[in-house]
Amino acid sequence: MFGEDVAIGIQALTKNNSLETKEDQMLDSLNRIKHLKDEVGLVKLADRITNLQKPPNLWTNEKILSYQNEAKIISSNLKKKNEYLNKRLDVKIQEYEKYTK
Repeated sequence: MFGEDVAIGIQALTKNNSLETKEDQMLDSLNRIKHLKDEVGLVKLADRITNLQKPPNLWTNEKILSYQNEAKIISSNLKKKNEYLNKRLDVKIQEYEKYTK
């Protein structure tokens, strides 16, 4: 309905659950995103910026640190997609530090 480019972008943003670990799934997705138009990377950056809010109360410190680390990996891998959003993500990552113990 939206065309092949959108379908490919959505596929790249979607983690491949057949890979064993969450880290492998994320890195695979980021690798696919890196090879597509910048707009796909913008979606991923904006998504993580939005999601770096106060974590749910039930999250352990380990989960919070893991989520923050994922954000750092996203930032590092998508640095060339959009300088403005990348800087915003880096600020959110630093602000997220207050939720770690």
